[in-house]
Amino acid sequence: MIFLAEQDLLLNEQEELDKLAYTKKRYLTPKEIAAYVLVNFGQKNLSQFINAYKEFFMIQFLKLNTTAYAYINLFASIYDALDDTISGLIIDRTRTRWGRIRPFFILPLPLWLAGGAMMFTAPDISPRSKVIWALIAIVIYGLGMSYFGAWGLMIYNITPNNDERNNLITTSKFFELFGVWLPSLVPILVQFLPKLNPKITMGGVYSGFAYFMLILAAGFSIFGFFNMRERVPLQSRDEMNETSILESIKQIFTNRPLFAIIFADFFNNFKSVGGSSEQYFWLNNTGNLANQTVCGLFTGIPNYLMVPLAAKMIKKLGARTTAIVAGLFGGVAYMTLFFVGYHPFGQTFNDNYILNLIWVIFGLTICGLPNKLLTVVGPVLSAETFDYMEWKHGLRNEALVTTVQGYFSKLAASVTGWLSGMVLTWINYVPLTDSLGNAVPQTDPNVLSGIWAIFCILPALARGLYGISFILYPIHGDMRNRMIAELADIRADRLAQQEAARKAIAEDTSEE
Repeated sequence: MIFLAEQDLLLNEQEELDKLAYTKKRYLTPKEIAAYVLVNFGQKNLSQFINAYKEFFMIQFLKLNTTAYAYINLFASIYDALDDTISGLIIDRTRTRWGRIRPFFILPLPLWLAGGAMMFTAPDISPRSKVIWALIAIVIYGLGMSYFGAWGLMIYNITPNNDERNNLITTSKFFELFGVWLPSLVPILVQFLPKLNPKITMGGVYSGFAYFMLILAAGFSIFGFFNMRERVPLQSRDEMNETSILESIKQIFTNRPLFAIIFADFFNNFKSVGGSSEQYFWLNNTGNLANQTVCGLFTGIPNYLMVPLAAKMIKKLGARTTAIVAGLFGGVAYMTLFFVGYHPFGQTFNDNYILNLIWVIFGLTICGLPNKLLTVVGPVLSAETFDYMEWKHGLRNEALVTTVQGYFSKLAASVTGWLSGMVLTWINYVPLTDSLGNAVPQTDPNVLSGIWAIFCILPALARGLYGISFILYPIHGDMRNRMIAELADIRADRLAQQEAARKAIAEDTSEE
């Protein structure tokens, strides 16, 4: 009896060691890490380019009415939210030989490539036709991205090792820094290429760069499809079908940490209104679009330190506290910049051009310090949320969860997309061009003051409310440690069951 008891004890200890080994094993190869980094690099730069220049191109060069642009974005965001329900369910229930997520690296490519190219093409057509053109472009691009967005779920499935996953997040965000300068080259090219060759227009530079970014992102996406794997064990198709869609939705709506993230992201989306005004600020308030690139050379430098710092802060303080600190710091920094103003050394910016430019660059550098903290901590918080759902309910409905997040993001995008156009209407902004169709600055003091307010106040509110929202986030301290330990047991048991099922099928086949 004693011998049998000792055998059982040793067996239990071995099972615990196997479970620990499963969660601590290193899975990722250098090629796989490179594939993830490159897909993230391409997608990040493309989205940054689209977000920064889409509105400016459509209003300034396509000559789309600002109010029409606002309502097109409102319609497209509502449409995207409805489509996300379908795409989320399809992605969650996809089971193929290539995995659940990988097929969506390449299937949506034709849609977002066509839509993206249309958004940065300005055909000579009637005003009504321009509205239809813009609507089709934005809707097609959004539809493609609804499915391509599945690639973002790869980080939660590429490895079951939490430390390895967090390290990959940090690595990808660090390498983003070497590519975010690509879109920042646009203002320099726009400013100087037309001067070097009169046949090259500002609008043509935006179009050419857009096509380049689309091709780059597509190439990296195809490379990622062939060089990544999914490793976190999932429910089988039959098990997924046993759980009704309604039950899955109920489980999502009881996920408290998810809604803390949803509220935070909802508020943080309003920063994009300030971001959409960036082109207008540099062109009109400072008189030169190239100042944006000069500013970017300096504001981006601290990011190389902030990404490693983010990893250390998350490890020491936890993801929740890091998010709170970063959000509140950003809110205070933007409001301080607004009250000081963009030309403290004179009545106008040109009164002391160099000192005013240095001040704006310094202020934006301080305001931007939390940016990379948030880009690192965001995926970590989302990963913890998906783990929490699996821990509570045994499911990893990441795409459906992302769909629910998408509803609120689309709601915020609807408001911010509409607001981005309407604020320009409210401040009476009218795009000015020369005889060649190139943009020239506004000089109306009221318009310039309005652009500055848009540029600072909404980002301040967005960052501050983002940080405050994470007071509601419960995954921290002892609760987080208990979740990680128990989740390791759940996954190890699921793997054991799957392995036993495979052996049973193999034995039945051999007997036949």
